[in-house]
Amino acid sequence: MNIIHRGIANKKLKENCLKSFKVSFNKKYGIETDIHFTKDNKIICFHDFTLNRLFKINKSVKNLHYDEIKNKTKSQISVPLLKDVLKLSKKKYLVFIEIKPILNLRNIKILLNEIKNYRNCIIISFKHINLFKIRKINKKVKIGFSFSKSSKISDIIKSSYKKNYEYLILDKYFISNKSVRNIKKNKYFYTIKKKKEFLKYKKNYNLIFENL
Repeated sequence: MNIIHRGIANKKLKENCLKSFKVSFNKKYGIETDIHFTKDNKIICFHDFTLNRLFKINKSVKNLHYDEIKNKTKSQISVPLLKDVLKLSKKKYLVFIEIKPILNLRNIKILLNEIKNYRNCIIISFKHINLFKIRKINKKVKIGFSFSKSSKISDIIKSSYKKNYEYLILDKYFISNKSVRNIKKNKYFYTIKKKKEFLKYKKNYNLIFENL
């Protein structure tokens, strides 16, 4: 199943908001979203560590209560709670949940409790320590290592040997690498932004794409 990056199904939609996710699910695609914890331990779907890029507000997400974020951003786009996005998925479409910060054990447990009834969730992170913490607590939740373009092939291959880690999320830079293609894991390649690329790879690879 191909996945829509931050729910951006087309150029008219905003990233990580309920309307975008709804459109993505209506098109029968799964979605990728990013998560942060607010000061009052609410899990929100939001990419950045601060509100600056999207809202020109130089405040850190972790230092704000969820109601404060809603009030500061309500005139522009909504910042949804993860639980509302999960409900929207109707347990039917894949939801890739990317953990952006390094979480403490308390927040890991809050996250696991939030997704416990949703088998369609895959937890991913570039900060692999999050995934190690999750696996110590829960042996069943689906998780995957994320790797950037600058990652070493040897590190990707090494991670593929680990048991109980089902997914690899890889920069599209690696899509033509034979060693990576031969890895026997569920592999998703990001971010496909051109229709030509999408049509070229969609039959043989799982893709994370946007604006097509």
